[in-house]
Amino acid sequence: MPDDAKGAARGDNPGGTTAAAVGAAAGQAERPFIPCNIAVLTVSDSRTEETDTSGATLVGRLTEAGHRLADRRILPDDQPGLEAQLRRWIADPGIDIVIATGGTGVTGRDVTPEAFAAVWEKEIAGFGELFRMLSYQKIGTSTVQSRATAGVAGGTYLFALPGSTGACKDGWDMILKDQLDYRHKPCNFVELLPRLEEHQRRK
Repeated sequence: MPDDAKGAARGDNPGGTTAAAVGAAAGQAERPFIPCNIAVLTVSDSRTEETDTSGATLVGRLTEAGHRLADRRILPDDQPGLEAQLRRWIADPGIDIVIATGGTGVTGRDVTPEAFAAVWEKEIAGFGELFRMLSYQKIGTSTVQSRATAGVAGGTYLFALPGSTGACKDGWDMILKDQLDYRHKPCNFVELLPRLEEHQRRK
């Protein structure tokens, strides 16, 4: 029995899923924590699993928070390859969220934002805006070089962070930790998971 939000949103299995848990918990005075299935993607031409400190940071933080690591990959800065992997994860009912690190700069090899834009249905513009605002407090105007971004596709959240370990810490600790926690008020991304594809169900 799948235990994911996307499966319920698509009607694959209305019981025992994260989305069903969201619906069941909606009326409770005290919201419970609801774990999400998260895939981590490191975009780099040179990193290996042994040297991928940024990916490891994200894995450590999401599992410590109580979420499940659904998959982890390291791929080179190649837009077609990135798009293909994103589409596989978007189509996978066992993955609710993708968090990528790397490839968000402005050099010729930095194509993560382009790959994300090629697959998403809606952009979450506020994610990049908030990340750069918070980053400005630490690195000043250098944050203008970051193209951190986010979007939604096929009932899946997609988040792209810069490749530095510090940026991954900031992105998780200052944004994603709360927004991926169903208990966070006044609103969070988890509570919207069952509704990301409601337009499909109405057709």
